[in-house]
Amino acid sequence: MSIQSINVEVAYALPDKQIIREVNIDAGTTIGAAIVQSGIMMDFPALDIELENAKVGIFGKVATMTTVLADGDRVEIYRPLIADPKEVRRQRAAEGKKMKKGG
Repeated sequence: MSIQSINVEVAYALPDKQIIREVNIDAGTTIGAAIVQSGIMMDFPALDIELENAKVGIFGKVATMTTVLADGDRVEIYRPLIADPKEVRRQRAAEGKKMKKGG
């Protein structure tokens, strides 16, 4: 009995560079194994260090490194947020109120 293979994509992006790599893997492969097999860490050396703490997902839905992939899935490796979006909104709102009072 032969092992069935499936096709998935592994995606990672920085502000100035992005890669989506198609990978043929064995059925039953996890997200973590697919990332390693894709070789994407060769293009992003810092990713090797960050990967153990990185958030990952499939088509925008958060998953774990141990999630088993299905044919056609797109694995996404998420970068950590630089700033908290809620805090940025609060700061913008506060600046807008100050400008209205002074203007």
